[in-house]
Amino acid sequence: MDTCERLAAIEDIKQLKARYWRGVDNGDATLVRSILAEDCVLDYMGCCTDPVTGIDHMPAMNVAMKGRDSWLDSADPVGSRIVTVHQGNDPDIAVGSGSRARGIWCFTDRFFLPPGGPFERLTGWGRYHETYENRGDGWKLKTTRIERLRVEVS
Repeated sequence: MDTCERLAAIEDIKQLKARYWRGVDNGDATLVRSILAEDCVLDYMGCCTDPVTGIDHMPAMNVAMKGRDSWLDSADPVGSRIVTVHQGNDPDIAVGSGSRARGIWCFTDRFFLPPGGPFERLTGWGRYHETYENRGDGWKLKTTRIERLRVEVS
């Protein structure tokens, strides 16, 4: 793989991640599924646990999804629309070959929940650890795992 091919792969993976976050924030399951590998593994265990306090603020989010079709049309664990806003930056992407890559993304996410619960807003900081593959149909998200650095609720 030459430099231009490697840079093109990195840009494709950046676009994939942008579509992932846009799909999650817009509740567009079709868009999210379009960037997932058919046999993906999405590990969200502990994704809303603050590592400083050990408090899991949203235990219903602790899921490990296997396969593209496991992404449901409604991924809202509390039964009414949660508004999410994700901001990702500082991608560290390494293309290992023409068909495999790995990446680490810094991110901030905000969850806005309906009134009446234990909190109305969760803000979190962390890193996504991911792998990607290209089986000839473009880059797809193969695996993801969230490393939380901090979570605050109000």
